[in-house]
Amino acid sequence: MRRRHGAGRRYGRLAAEAAALLTAAVVAFPLYWMVLSALKPEGEVLGDRPRPWTSAPSLDAFRRVFGQQDFARYFLNSLLVAGTVVVVSAVVAFLAATAVTRFRFRFRTTLLVMFLVAQMVPVEALTIPLFFLLRDAGAYVPGIGLNTLGSLILPHIAFSLPFAVWMLRGFVRAVPETLEEAAYLDGATRARFLWRILFPLVFPGLVATSVFSFISTWNDFLFAKSFIVSATENSTLPMALLVFFKDEGNDWGGIMAASTVMTVPVLVFFVLVQRRLVSGLGGAVKD
Repeated sequence: MRRRHGAGRRYGRLAAEAAALLTAAVVAFPLYWMVLSALKPEGEVLGDRPRPWTSAPSLDAFRRVFGQQDFARYFLNSLLVAGTVVVVSAVVAFLAATAVTRFRFRFRTTLLVMFLVAQMVPVEALTIPLFFLLRDAGAYVPGIGLNTLGSLILPHIAFSLPFAVWMLRGFVRAVPETLEEAAYLDGATRARFLWRILFPLVFPGLVATSVFSFISTWNDFLFAKSFIVSATENSTLPMALLVFFKDEGNDWGGIMAASTVMTVPVLVFFVLVQRRLVSGLGGAVKD
């Protein structure tokens, strides 16, 4: 009986691992095809019989990508916008989550409900109102109007905060209040407790929210296309893809190569924070 039970568990584990590998293969196949198309010669990319391999890999598509004017500037703009959004949204979300978790104040529940409602509103529905809001705000506050990087940073911070605050509430709540009381008894100020004790404890949650903020900001095309009207020097990397869409025919090799270049920073960022990300998501599920 025990042998049957052990064999059943072993087969179940093998089936689960096989299912996980199959799922990973299905998810990773578009990424593989993107890199493969970037390495294929132009004749193979446009061929009538697509093959999942190439016998003559070429870097011509990448040369066309890096040969584009201002491509490096677009890359730096994307890095600046995404980095600013990650840092600012993480700090503000940490302070906001601490406030709504540790303090009792009027309209606290209403504020939390508003955070939840903000996550339900489609981004596309707010793009036009944001366009007019940024246009009018730019006349009074330099640096946040249309055609500026501020017009991309502020909306992304606004859309990242609700999710980050809701997620970090669980991490802040998991820290016992007795720890805070003990820190005060030892002479720690509120600021010292926040940044020296509470911040390291909720850091995995900050990493998890930062990954989502970075990915959504880095891959954004809608805001970049809508708010950067004429100042092409402030365009971000997704806008560089438009260069390869031409009337006489799309340069699919260049599109795939540019997409591959765009994917590399996301993968690097994910690899750097993957350990913290797993513990952060685990803490969120536990809450």
